[in-house]
Amino acid sequence: MDLLIQNLISPVVLAFVLGLVARWIKSDLEIPSAIYQGMSVYLLFAIGLKGGVSLSESTLAELAAPAALTIVLGVLTPVSAFFLLRGFGRLSRIDAAATAAHYGSVSAVTFIAALEAVRLAGMPSNGYLTALLAVLEVPGIIVGLLLARQSRAGGVKAALHEVITGKSIFLMIGGLVIGALCGAAKVDSVAPFFITPFKGVLCIFLLELGMVAASRMSDIRKAGWRMIVLGCALPLLHGAVATAAAVGVGMASGGAAVFGAMVGSASYIAAPAAVRIALPQASPGIYLTLSLGVTFPFNLCVGIPLFLKLSEILTTLKS
Repeated sequence: MDLLIQNLISPVVLAFVLGLVARWIKSDLEIPSAIYQGMSVYLLFAIGLKGGVSLSESTLAELAAPAALTIVLGVLTPVSAFFLLRGFGRLSRIDAAATAAHYGSVSAVTFIAALEAVRLAGMPSNGYLTALLAVLEVPGIIVGLLLARQSRAGGVKAALHEVITGKSIFLMIGGLVIGALCGAAKVDSVAPFFITPFKGVLCIFLLELGMVAASRMSDIRKAGWRMIVLGCALPLLHGAVATAAAVGVGMASGGAAVFGAMVGSASYIAAPAAVRIALPQASPGIYLTLSLGVTFPFNLCVGIPLFLKLSEILTTLKS
């Protein structure tokens, strides 16, 4: 309960809540699209840059097991999501596959919120997590598209190109490479722009996401109670398995919790772009509503604190 309260009473989460309230009371608050896009570019590049610095301080032996685990879970999570969405959720194959692609991929903003929660909790983390974030984004989307077993001609190829060259992957990997090549000493010269203001920009970004999520609340009612249950159950299932596995391969308690939040999250940047190209007949009202309207706020408020506590317990038992 303490972890839940601690995560809720933080600028990042409360900024998201403020965005929800702004839409519910019909405020005229608006963030211009150009500013929102600029913030997303800034955040993605800054995530990669900071991760690259940490990566430069990590060894290949230290990275091998976590990277292998990331790829395995990146394949398994969309498969489990697909069958649950088809069975319990009663979705068509196309809609189930499109939604599974989102749950197989990752939310960078959930990752950032989890890092902040770990910092507030004073738990040890791992510097290479940003590298795992970039690795996790792609496999789930590929598997989700393959599960559909149909798309327009060239759809899968076009979608994969969209994923790899899209801004999420491009900026994170680009920042990762720059940070790894330059190291902490040289990145310090741009730290006043990319490191110090990061959390403030993130708060404004989440304010906008709160408004977007609130505008989709009506879609949640249309999706039905089964979708809402899955929107909460899938992150718990995937996140708990990932947290336990991360502790098993030797990740620090805080790092394992962040990893669980990553695997338990659902993409709403890279995956929608890819799915829109490869599976145009899939319903955005389902996959966007679940990923952004249900799973994202659920992870911010409930999932991340639970993964922190689970990681703490499992790390204690292991030692």
